Amino acid sequence: MKIRIGMIGCGKIAQVRHMPEYADNPDAELCGFFDLSLERAQEMAEKYGGKAYATVEELLANPDIDAVSVCVANNAHAELTIKALQAGKHVLCEKPMAVTQEDCEAMVAEAKKAGKFLMIGHNQRLAKAHVWAKKLIDDGLIGRVITFRTTFGHGGPETWSITPGKDVWFFDKKRAAMGAMADLGVHKTDLIQFLTGQQVIRTTARLATLDKRGADGELIGVDDNAVCIYEMSGGIMGTMTASWTYYGAEDNSTILYGEKGIMRIYDDPAHSIVVILNDGSKIMYDVEQIQTNDNQTKSGVIDLWMKSLTTNTPPEISGESALAAMRAVFASIRSSEIGQTVEVENC
Repeated sequence: MKIRIGMIGCGKIAQVRHMPEYADNPDAELCGFFDLSLERAQEMAEKYGGKAYATVEELLANPDIDAVSVCVANNAHAELTIKALQAGKHVLCEKPMAVTQEDCEAMVAEAKKAGKFLMIGHNQRLAKAHVWAKKLIDDGLIGRVITFRTTFGHGGPETWSITPGKDVWFFDKKRAAMGAMADLGVHKTDLIQFLTGQQVIRTTARLATLDKRGADGELIGVDDNAVCIYEMSGGIMGTMTASWTYYGAEDNSTILYGEKGIMRIYDDPAHSIVVILNDGSKIMYDVEQIQTNDNQTKSGVIDLWMKSLTTNTPPEISGESALAAMRAVFASIRSSEIGQTVEVENC
C-alpha cells in the first residue's frame, strides 16, 4: 500500500524537489494540495492527481492522508507542522526548521507526543560527495581534522522563487525572519557537524545586509551575508560563510584541513573531491557535481523520507537531529547582535 502524501505549500521548492521526487517514488501517492493560491494548488492537483484544498484544516482532516510536506514561508513552519502532527500526520518540513529555538523545541516535543515522525530537509548531508567524504574522513585519510572552511553562496533567492523579483517573501522580515544565515547557513552548519562528527559549541558571528534591496529600493530587512567562526565539541575550529551576493558562479564548497592532508569538496569543477596529502600526492574522486539552483537533480530527501515511512523507522534527519544546527544558527544571530562570542545552548 502506498503512503498518501499531502502538500502544504506548492511553491518553488515543492514544485522542483518535493512533488517530482514523490511522483518518482513507487511508495508515494500525492493526493492533497494546499497553497495560499488556490489556483496554484489546483494546477498541481491536475498535474499529479488528487485534490486541491481551500484550507490547511480541510487537508489535515482527511484521514486518508498519511504524511505531509510543509513547504511554506519560514514563519509558518512551526504552526503548520504542529497542526499536522496533532492531526496524526507524519511531517517532512523544509529548512530552516522554525524561526525561534522555542518553536523548534516545540515541534520536536509535539512529534514525540503524537508518536509521529518529523524530518527536516537538510539535503547537503545526502549529496553523494558529502557521503563519500564522510567515509574517507572516518577512515582517517586526512587524519585528525584541525580546521575547516565551508561556504554556500549564490546570487540570491529573488531569481529562483516561484514569483521571482525583489518582493519575494525571503526578503520580508515578517515571513522569513532570517536571511542567508537560515536559508544557506543552516545547510552548511548541519553539514560540517555531519562530516566531522562534532557539534558547534561556540560561535563568533557577523550577519549583515550589504547589498540586497527590495522593491522599494531600501536594503532588505534580513541578512544577505553571514560569516561565522565555529568552535566544535572535539576541538576543531573553522569558518562558515553564507551569502546571497555571489553574483557569479554558485559556491557550495567545503575544505577540511587535517594532520595528514587537505580535502576539498565541490571546490574543483572537474572533480567533486580532491585530496592533497602532506607528501604532495593527490587523489581525485569523481562522485557527482553539486546541485545548483540552475542544475537541479534528485536531492535524496524524499527517498530517505519514504524509506522511513515504509519501514516505520525514525528518519535519519529527524527534527531532533536538526536541533543542533538550529541552535548554532540562533547563537550566531545572537553573537552578531551583541558583538561577542556566544556559547551554543543545550549541546
